[in-house]
Formats: sequence, C-alpha cells, structure tokens
Amino acid sequence: MLKLLSQRWEPLSQELKIIDKKLKSFTSSAASTLLEQYVVGSYVAATLMVAAGDNPERLRKESSFASLCGVTPLDASSGKQQRHRLNRGGARDANNTVWTVALIRMSNDYRTQKYVEKRSSEGKSNKEIQRCLKRYIARELYPIIYLIFQN
Repeated sequence: MLKLLSQRWEPLSQELKIIDKKLKSFTSSAASTLLEQYVVGSYVAATLMVAAGDNPERLRKESSFASLCGVTPLDASSGKQQRHRLNRGGARDANNTVWTVALIRMSNDYRTQKYVEKRSSEGKSNKEIQRCLKRYIARELYPIIYLIFQN
C-alpha cells in the first residue's frame, strides 16, 4: 500500500512544482509591486488578486477592499465592555491569506512585534491584536492592488 501511495505521490509532486513555477511567473508579471511587500509571495498575491478580480467594482476605497477580505471591524460591545470583532463576510480565502501574513509578521517582523508588545501592554488580547493587524495589512496592500486593476 505504501509503495502504491509513493508511486502516486511522485508525479503529483512534480505537477505541483510546475504549477508553482507558473504561478510565480504569472504573479511576477502581473503584480511585481505586490510581491515586493513583506511576506507577500506568489500564493498570497494570487489569492488577493483573485478575490479582487472577482469583484473589481468593489475596489472603490480601502474600506471596501477590507470588507471584501473580511477584515472590517464590527461592534461586539456588550454593557460596559467595548470591543470589536471581524466581519465574517467577504472572501474567506483572502481572509485566510491576510491572517497568514499577520501571523508570519507577528513572529518575524520587528515592527510588528513592537506593535504587538504595545497593544498587549494596553490589555488587548491576541485575537484583538490580530484583528487590528489584518486591517492594517489590508490598508497597506489596497493601493497596490487598486493600481493593478486600474491598468
């Protein structure tokens, strides 16, 4: 059984390498400025471009792109507690991609780590910090994606 699985795995692995090369080629030609951003690789760029490309009329402003990615804050306050949560609408793939970028930046980017420390000292939970980071990432990537679709 293991031999049969390994025989199937090898061609699929080779096919995946070919697909990855094509994806890198497409994204580097269509979105080279997007790929220059920290932690934005070909998969992240392709996912965000597909989400935006499916709905180019929704790219009027940064907040609409954030909504498209599902990273807009919604009020979730109760009584005296004031807090927000993320909108669960939008393209789930784009939301997951922005979340992945946020997690990698939290663990590897010095500026993001300082931001996390600052927000933690203010009493924010890890989820609230991630929510804020996701919105900042959408705000940072929007002008680049907007220019891609205007050309």
